[in-house]
Amino acid sequence: MTTQTTPPQSPQKTDTGRYAGLIGLPPHVGRALATGASVLTIVSTFLAWTWTAEFPGDLTVYGYPGGLQVLVLIGGLLTTVFGLASYGVRGLRWLIPAGGDSALKLTALGTFATAWYTVIAISVQLGGAVNLEPGAYVVAVSTLAAVIGALALPYERPAPEPFDTDDSGWEKFRHANRQSLSVLRAAFAAGPTTPPARKLPAYAEILVIVAALAIGLTVFTYGIGTEYDELFVGFLITAGFGFAAVAKAGLVGRVSAITAQHRTVTMIGAFVAAAAFPFTQSDDQYATIGVYILIFATVALGLNIVVGLAGLLDLGYVAFLGVGAYTAAMVSGSPSSPFDVQLPFWLSALLGAAVAMVFGVIIGAPTLRLRGDYLAIVTLGFGEIFRITVLNMDGTSGPDITNGSNGISSIPNLDILGFDFGAEHTIAGFTIARFANYFLLMLLITLIVVVVFRRSADSRIGRAWVAIREDETAAEAMGINGFRVKLIAFALGAALAGLAGTVQAHVTYTVTPEQYQFAHVVPPNSAFLLAAVVLGGMGTISGPLVGAALLYLIPAKLQFLGDYQLFAFGLALVLLMRFRPEGLIPNRRRQLEFHEEAEPPTVLSKAGA
Repeated sequence: MTTQTTPPQSPQKTDTGRYAGLIGLPPHVGRALATGASVLTIVSTFLAWTWTAEFPGDLTVYGYPGGLQVLVLIGGLLTTVFGLASYGVRGLRWLIPAGGDSALKLTALGTFATAWYTVIAISVQLGGAVNLEPGAYVVAVSTLAAVIGALALPYERPAPEPFDTDDSGWEKFRHANRQSLSVLRAAFAAGPTTPPARKLPAYAEILVIVAALAIGLTVFTYGIGTEYDELFVGFLITAGFGFAAVAKAGLVGRVSAITAQHRTVTMIGAFVAAAAFPFTQSDDQYATIGVYILIFATVALGLNIVVGLAGLLDLGYVAFLGVGAYTAAMVSGSPSSPFDVQLPFWLSALLGAAVAMVFGVIIGAPTLRLRGDYLAIVTLGFGEIFRITVLNMDGTSGPDITNGSNGISSIPNLDILGFDFGAEHTIAGFTIARFANYFLLMLLITLIVVVVFRRSADSRIGRAWVAIREDETAAEAMGINGFRVKLIAFALGAALAGLAGTVQAHVTYTVTPEQYQFAHVVPPNSAFLLAAVVLGGMGTISGPLVGAALLYLIPAKLQFLGDYQLFAFGLALVLLMRFRPEGLIPNRRRQLEFHEEAEPPTVLSKAGA
């Protein structure tokens, strides 16, 4: 008798353990708790948080949020929106193409951090929790409840990695930490991006671009105008978590796709929004910061051609900015100039760019056959040689050309077609002063540099730069003249830096050698310029602009840390490079190099963006 054995059919079970939250609450309870608590957070911002106005921002008023309450209000609104969107509310799903759970967690954490930072700051500065009003207790409890609810949302946990039972205690400890880190990273990972339900009409896409630019202008204006230290710290917390949330929700990618379809409209709109910045200020204080940020950003964008597109590591790039500045100062009519000549600005700008380009060719011709670290060392040496040379041209150690350490001072303000850049002017009822005038001029220079960068990156030579960057040996095997292509990138980058330097000379009144060091506390310098390119995103247009703005603005606002300012700034850069090495606004190809598990793009532009 033959017996046939059939394996028992076990019922299919869903591995619910792999789809659980960090906190053991039912998912529907956690989602409702996070959304409801965020609504309560919004209400709490209209209550008084303290009884005295001694704490900055006057948090004593009922019905009118002020100071840090405004930031908590924004965080509460974002958390509520993402919470409702995760429920599938009609019209809000468009905001979360990659899912709303990760965005909900990040906004809840950001709001919690800002609220509790405020409550603790009030208690410390005023002498205890007795100085808190009911609104402070409400916001503390509601933000904590929102975080608990958000962390209860389910996510797919990674499978545990096997380990050897013979491992030492230290190896087991490291394995457990790696596993915990992977679980935590998975909790905040974005979901798969879903296509929009329907394509928006062209006018709606343009409205989305306008709204994005308006939000960007508002955030920048608010950040640069923060009046006290506590408000700026709260702004950094809210802006950081908010940007991370919209990125995890897939909204940044969706808006980027729209802007890519309307590149010309986006560029024009961006510069119109930037031009509106001086008219949003009541005085010239923040326009001063704005014009220095533009100078820094323009030079960083020129360096992005050399580093981001061609892949050449240049550690002495700030010297080309100095060449342009000294050239413009010598022909500006300054009494400190050895030449008794005053050229019109357009001619001095062309002269500064041309001289910087010549220096770029002179330095690049004998050195660009080097690669990697050797090229970096040579460019670092050029930057120091330039600074020491202009320092010694004082009539004692060398010819009297640059006035040595005193530099060329008393550089007059520009006067273009009767428009005096040193005087106040009224435009459409708005009064703009000296630095606002130079801000608008520098914005025009930045526009020229952006157009040059964009056209160069999309050209045949731009494709050759990218090929050299990816693999120089393979590019030369395909018939690309690597030396000539790299020399063009070096010369063009030098010319753009020299062009920015011609404006800097008139803005600062004085040009001295100390302004063009490799590393210094105040940008621009070669180290900060390279950091701006890497931090913002190599090979992109908006990346270096954003990176330069952050690198200039954050140190200026962290002065209250005193001796710990550079420590905190350096720590922030290390953490950013650790967790986002591709930069804040990377091109898609570079992002895939650092995150191989990411979804490959359907289309890559010539520069990989």
